[in-house]
Amino acid sequence: MDTTTRPGGLVGTTFAAAVTLGGANFIAVRFSNRELDPFFGAGVRFALAATLFVIITLVLRLPWPRRRQLALTLLYGLLGFAAFYALMYWALLSVTAGVATVVLALVPLVTMLLAAAQGLERLRGRALLGSLLAMAGIVWMVVASSEVVLPLSALVAMIGAALCAGEGVIVTKKVSGNHPAVTNAVGMLTGAAALFGLSALAGESWALPRQPEVVWSLVYLVTLGSVGLFVLLMLVVRRWTASATSYMFVLFPVVTMLLDVWLSNEPITPNGAVGAILVMAGVWFGALSSPTRTSHSATRPERPIPVLEEG
Repeated sequence: MDTTTRPGGLVGTTFAAAVTLGGANFIAVRFSNRELDPFFGAGVRFALAATLFVIITLVLRLPWPRRRQLALTLLYGLLGFAAFYALMYWALLSVTAGVATVVLALVPLVTMLLAAAQGLERLRGRALLGSLLAMAGIVWMVVASSEVVLPLSALVAMIGAALCAGEGVIVTKKVSGNHPAVTNAVGMLTGAAALFGLSALAGESWALPRQPEVVWSLVYLVTLGSVGLFVLLMLVVRRWTASATSYMFVLFPVVTMLLDVWLSNEPITPNGAVGAILVMAGVWFGALSSPTRTSHSATRPERPIPVLEEG
């Protein structure tokens, strides 16, 4: 690990803050789902966050994407915000935030497998072994653990969300030349519009929250959980490689489970802990444990890549 990926100092502190905010997002979504229907709640969140990014774009007088870049940015919004969050918000109606983050720890491996399937990266043997180990952890949580509630429909939804997140990262790299504020303004507006459409089709209630804990969870998700997390991620990506930054996907479950114990009195059961360890070990072995070798051209400084936010 070179100096650009070595944790520590200010960047290490920024990374830790990003992991904390990302892990807390899943707790906030669970609170949001207590009063807001899932698709509508996600749509409100990203409509408000997109408004903040639009204001930043207008104040800085940034150019908007055009032609192919616009099409790719719209696709980024559909994958990274509409599809991903529709599936995750719906799954969080029936599973705990801790279980959701464990399944989403598959995102680094899913991204690697999708990139290999599209001819963007070479598939490594240890990635396949890591995938099998991580899948074994999920199977353990479903079959061997009576304490962990993980309905098949919710599991399928979260795996679908992981696929959307992985493909969203790949699409995002193709629009990395655009300013992050512009990319997320367009992406979040697209995602919010699609989420509102899904909400209307599902016949959800469009009512603003009244419960104080729901209001504050929404405020958190719009500000710290969306705009704040994105800014922290950008600061980390500027100094660390993408592989080093992706460590957060493995650490999200740890933060979320600890917060669950503190806020929601949801205990960490032995079988649930075993499943979580298997998933995170599989991701570590398959995607994160070996140093990434890049060509000289790949290490040249470039504009920050907008990283897909989790939770």
